[in-house]
Amino acid sequence: MVAVMCSHTRPKPARTGRTGRPRSVEADTAILEATRAALVELGWSKLTMGDVATRAGVAKTTLYRRWANKSELVVDAVAILFDELELPDRGSLIADVEGVVLQFASLLARPEAKTSLMAVVAESTRDDALRVRIRSAIVDRQKRLVLEGRARAQARGELPYEQDVEAAARSADLIFDVIAGAVVHRALVSAEPVDEAWARSFTTLLVSGLASLQG
Repeated sequence: MVAVMCSHTRPKPARTGRTGRPRSVEADTAILEATRAALVELGWSKLTMGDVATRAGVAKTTLYRRWANKSELVVDAVAILFDELELPDRGSLIADVEGVVLQFASLLARPEAKTSLMAVVAESTRDDALRVRIRSAIVDRQKRLVLEGRARAQARGELPYEQDVEAAARSADLIFDVIAGAVVHRALVSAEPVDEAWARSFTTLLVSGLASLQG
């Protein structure tokens, strides 16, 4: 949810290939907020495009001009929440990782984030196309945090520069998986607190392993 973690970028509206009037940022925001609210209240199975349109105060055709189906809509509603994650420079790799772990956990504590993420992940086990969309809209986009954190640590001399591009990409993937997997499991599966003490212990373990990996 690292050497690891990237610069804050807001999602660009997905291109649909359709022509016509420009998309309204206000309408998109209202639709995505309505989607998350509907998920919390109704759950995945009862959520409909029509319900979202009513909540957002737009025509159902407006939704279908932007998203082909409910799965695409929900993934984008989740993805924009994860785009709020940032990696402020706290002076060291350990402090940077602790900061993003706590920020990620705080995001997952929000009902709309927790419910939306769990819903799309559960549904993706039966929908290969949805799984691909989750990877491109959420996972690949948030790897920016890993890349930014690693570059910052390298500039400080905390990590060596990697000459092998493929190996560097593999290690970034691994770091992202470890952080996201641990925090999601702790917060949403085990339902245990991700507090400062846990974040510090986890980060110490991660950075120690990272030093070994880079060595």
